[in-house]
Amino acid sequence: MEVTLKDLIIMIELDFQKILKSSSGEMILDIKLDLEQRKLVTLYGKSGAGKTTLLLILAGLLSPEKGIVKVGNEIWTDRANNIQLAAQKRNVGFVFQEYALFPNMTVRENLVFALGKGQSDKIVDHLVEIIDLGQLQDRNPGTLSGGQKQRVALARALVKKPSILLLDEPLSALDHEMRTKLQSYILEVHNEFKLTTILISHDVSEIIRLSDFLVEMDQGKIIRQGVPSEIFTNDRVNAKFQFTGEVIRMVKQDFIVIVTVLIGKNLVKVIANDKEAENLYVGDRVMIASKAFNPIIHKIS
Repeated sequence: MEVTLKDLIIMIELDFQKILKSSSGEMILDIKLDLEQRKLVTLYGKSGAGKTTLLLILAGLLSPEKGIVKVGNEIWTDRANNIQLAAQKRNVGFVFQEYALFPNMTVRENLVFALGKGQSDKIVDHLVEIIDLGQLQDRNPGTLSGGQKQRVALARALVKKPSILLLDEPLSALDHEMRTKLQSYILEVHNEFKLTTILISHDVSEIIRLSDFLVEMDQGKIIRQGVPSEIFTNDRVNAKFQFTGEVIRMVKQDFIVIVTVLIGKNLVKVIANDKEAENLYVGDRVMIASKAFNPIIHKIS
């Protein structure tokens, strides 16, 4: 029997349909997707596209009308054969937008409470260290900032050492500085625990920084998938560095246009020719890349 590359790579296979109801009527979530494990994958698309429902079905918190969910050689859902592995038996950690921490417990007690039966609390010490919770562990959630609570929620999701981490817009309510710090924590734990991480995000710069693979959804269907930088620029960029930002000013001088881009808290000026600038407007999201020492600018679609 011929062995393919897909047979050698541990995959997550999603092939299911789910009827979703909203104020605008019914929509069918129709997903057929293969994901390589130990990658950081982002789900991207308009609100109501079905991204959160996809995560809930993978986690076992919802069941599709028909189809399968397969992780490696394990069948987690198979509606045709009446298989629906309980959520608590799936090796999944889930971080929602809401922190859902126990208010009457300290940070450390919240983490210890998440331990499995007979599980050593050494993992709690390790998470306190790598997610920088040492000075917070004896405080109650009510005394913490939003960013601090999100770090605790992230640590709690990792206590049982899941193989899959699901993140439903965990950074959307945070300011830029805190968001950047938490992105670093997510990358660190993703690599430290060799996770398959599936993140929902609407922030293009966040997606490009974090993701190995992008899945774009619209109206319950997958419309594009691939490397984020290639999808957002509609072509392939081979560059020494890439940053994303927002166009805040454009000034035409003779045959060139000086484009000022806000990247984080920094302003960067890039010289663009008329062709590069013709479809650019103030407020556009763009990627700045360096190619052979010449900065180039790409509008993000």
